[in-house]
Amino acid sequence: MRRRLYFVLPDLGSAIRTANDLLLARVEDRYMHFLAQRGMSLGKLHEASYYQKSDLRHSMQIGFMIGGCAGFLIGIYIYMTPPEGVNLQLVTILIATVVGALFGAWAASMIGISTPNTALKRFEAEIGQGRVLLMVDVPKDRVEEIQDLVHRNHPEASDHGLEPTIPAFP
Repeated sequence: MRRRLYFVLPDLGSAIRTANDLLLARVEDRYMHFLAQRGMSLGKLHEASYYQKSDLRHSMQIGFMIGGCAGFLIGIYIYMTPPEGVNLQLVTILIATVVGALFGAWAASMIGISTPNTALKRFEAEIGQGRVLLMVDVPKDRVEEIQDLVHRNHPEASDHGLEPTIPAFP
């Protein structure tokens, strides 16, 4: 299980030095995600992906739940009031629930991919001022070690805590 740590760095130079220190501490590049204001070049730093920048995951979860509930209700209605001459089985409710959940997740993902991540909303002002956000994913047993390393070597970095858990896929 990994935890996501958030640090705001004052400029690109500080971000590069912090990334180099994390690499020396054996934190892989793929676990470091940098986010800066639009148009600012991050050079060779690993920029945050659409999954980190958008609200895709959160939207898909909500769409899946709402779509599944709607599909369940529609399935019950279809099962209770079948068309004339059709003998429906109880599996109709299950099929409608699955189809509703998948459709809900798909429809919500179309909205979520274009919506900024709600978890990053608190950093908008600082990013707008030219600062760089570092999101680093570390094993839970290394959280204190990495926080200490950043605090010790980069006093200019402001620590903004951690996210309790992160998903396995993005």
